[in-house]
Amino acid sequence: MTQIQPDPQSTLPAAAPKQQVSAPAGPAAGPTTGPLTPEELQLGARNHSMPLEALRRDITPPGLHYVLTHFDIPFIDNGAWHLRVNGAVERALELSMPALRRDPAITVPVTLECAGNGRSLLKPRPLSQPWVLEGVGTAAWTGVPLAYLLGKAGILPHAVEVVFTGADAGIQGGVTQRYARSLPIREAMRADIVLAYKMNGSELPPQHGYPLRLVVPGWYGMTSVKWLESIEVVTAPFAGYQQQVAYRYQDSPDDAGTPVSRIRVRSLMVPPGIPDFFTRTRVIPPGPVMLQGRAWSGHGAITAVEVGIDGTWLPAQLEESAGGFAWRKWTLPWVADPGEHELTCRATDASGATQPLEQNWNYQGLGNNVVQRVSVRVE
Repeated sequence: MTQIQPDPQSTLPAAAPKQQVSAPAGPAAGPTTGPLTPEELQLGARNHSMPLEALRRDITPPGLHYVLTHFDIPFIDNGAWHLRVNGAVERALELSMPALRRDPAITVPVTLECAGNGRSLLKPRPLSQPWVLEGVGTAAWTGVPLAYLLGKAGILPHAVEVVFTGADAGIQGGVTQRYARSLPIREAMRADIVLAYKMNGSELPPQHGYPLRLVVPGWYGMTSVKWLESIEVVTAPFAGYQQQVAYRYQDSPDDAGTPVSRIRVRSLMVPPGIPDFFTRTRVIPPGPVMLQGRAWSGHGAITAVEVGIDGTWLPAQLEESAGGFAWRKWTLPWVADPGEHELTCRATDASGATQPLEQNWNYQGLGNNVVQRVSVRVE
């Protein structure tokens, strides 16, 4: 098995996700300034976030790693499961799990973040999964390089994209579908994209895509299709719902928007001290405190993290990252004076992008990488 450091059964027909769709991107109601709706609370109960104290860990245990499931978690018989690779290829493939495990394997440490992370902080708030800041996690994914499998199949010259379809089925925007996404050929042939059957050295848990999932380093999590059943090389851009309608930066429901792809630069802090149960306000004693957190980006290596203490920005110390698309630890010592304080953190990546101090508002509530603010009482 090679460790690589990346560069900075359904009742629906397989063709269902490929139909041309023009349904609205979100629910019937638009963004709101009101309280959380019953539908949002229901989504929040099904999907879970990573507790911020887990930022202390280089690798996130599966039970702490964030989970977003669009439909239901499918029940899959591993013995009957197989992966199909077809379309514009020289040789169609149908592979069982034992056959996949005989292929070369790589292990890639990857920080995955939901594209909707930070949605509930937007004003007005788009209606969907109400993430605050914790829709993230970092795991070591083991499996077959996607490029290796596509090489075995042989991509035909006129192919333009690769479509990945999972076993999970449902209705979104009035469209009955199986969850599916695509990648351009040039992106799909990256050496670090993995068809993963292990997470942190163990078999994939059901909620993380058992028995096989795609993991695309550097891209928001919607790209890393779970419960993978088919890979189809196509000769025209994929027009499925999750590609053409969902996951687009839009100014309004009538705006065609631009597709969401790579993760915007972000940093998060481990909230220091102890929390008040209901408000989560932090309480710490006066004196020395080591502030710490993690930073990541899909556009380049993290080059700097600044920590704001009551509006004054100080440079944090950066540690080495576990991989090109795994988060990077930062630390900053602080001598806490009695009173009320606001702590913030912001990261900059090799592309020159820095986290904004104000929200990135858009109609679907995606890519909001606004700086984290932590209220602290020193007493």
